[in-house]
Amino acid sequence: MAYETLIVDIKDHIALIRLNRPEALNALNNQLLTELGAALAAADANEKVRAIVLTGSEKAFAAGADIKEMAEKSFVDMFDADVFGPEAEGIIRTRKPIIAAVSGYALGGGCELAMMCDFIIASDTAKFGQPEVNLGIVAGIGGTQRLTRFVGKSKAMDMHLTGRFMDAEEAERAGLVSRVVPAKKLIDTALEAAEKITEKSQVAVKVIKESVNRSYETTLREGLLFERRMFHMLFNSEDQKEGMAAYLEKREAQFRDR
Repeated sequence: MAYETLIVDIKDHIALIRLNRPEALNALNNQLLTELGAALAAADANEKVRAIVLTGSEKAFAAGADIKEMAEKSFVDMFDADVFGPEAEGIIRTRKPIIAAVSGYALGGGCELAMMCDFIIASDTAKFGQPEVNLGIVAGIGGTQRLTRFVGKSKAMDMHLTGRFMDAEEAERAGLVSRVVPAKKLIDTALEAAEKITEKSQVAVKVIKESVNRSYETTLREGLLFERRMFHMLFNSEDQKEGMAAYLEKREAQFRDR
């Protein structure tokens, strides 16, 4: 499929998806979100792809939702179209791991998009924010929910109510991002992390993703039960037998994803 707002490159079992609306700092309009959903679905269905890296430009991961596209719409317009609903669902349905490689601005919808990925690697120039309050609105793609779970109520309230930005160093301290690297090393670092994932059993990788995500969606007791059953279930896989045999024999495991 040809994309107008994305650049997609698949190499060495990794799909590198780059948001490509430079004239709008990668603002998330309907076309971009629709194409992103299609690109992620294609990567998820592609047997050659084992991990995904999502990034923007050095200046902006995504500077927010496209205000020009929304400014004149009414409640009925937004409600009838369920704006952001189907697009967000498409992103979070992706079963393969998605790493967000964030440089520059990740604001509003851009911050929310990064949080929908499985983890975030940020450059030292990254700035995160949920400044919707400056527009007289509230976050609409999970900002009040995911950010609060990631960084806690006080810091989330601070960002949402004042519209202030969080730099990369603070984002790492707060637990929003997994690590911070120099801007010039961002893509290489994200690809190296993705490559590590491609080397693992993809059965185990998908189970881990589902199990960690379950921790945000249920009680601790139910989450622990889900994790334990997944742990038990993996003992029915060939990769578990290979992984443990390789450990005992002091060799590299040769996983077959079954």
